[in-house]
Amino acid sequence: RHYIMNTDYDTVCCVWGFEASDQSDLNLLQHLCDGPDPRAQSYNTFPFLSSDVPKVAFAVSLGGNGLQKTTTGNKDLVYKTILTNIGQAYNSETGVFTAPIRGVYYIRFTANAPTDFTMSAVLYKNDAAVQLITHEQPSGEGSDTASNGAALLLEEGDRLSLKLWHNTQIWDNSNHHSTFSGFLLFPM
Repeated sequence: RHYIMNTDYDTVCCVWGFEASDQSDLNLLQHLCDGPDPRAQSYNTFPFLSSDVPKVAFAVSLGGNGLQKTTTGNKDLVYKTILTNIGQAYNSETGVFTAPIRGVYYIRFTANAPTDFTMSAVLYKNDAAVQLITHEQPSGEGSDTASNGAALLLEEGDRLSLKLWHNTQIWDNSNHHSTFSGFLLFPM
């Protein structure tokens, strides 16, 4: 539980992430919050932080895969370098993130490539394109980077992946320029 205790009109006392070592700790905190002051209240203000809600966060990069290019059709991007994969919802063999529960997730992706050829990355939810990043004009600057992100309502089992658009390229190395990441904001 997370507690907010009003001790007077000008003061709010917050206890975040309280972990009791035994029942007497809980009783004491409950007494303070529900004690003699009728204005004192306790709230479970963040139920999504409860231990029964899965923790979901991933961050991956193309890593040392170098330049990936396609001249015919779209190409699935499989991000093999795992920076974090809490909840194991990202599959590094397929490049697919699968939502373990219904909720709002924040998703972000970046792409980097040399400027001599069009760069792109397309975010797919199940089999439908959701968002695109691209750089279409050669700039002579060596390389370009673009990024995009969104808060998405996902149903349990929804799949997110990135694809390289036809006739485009993307590049990465051990510095993680081209990435795909996301985390559960809250369950629904």
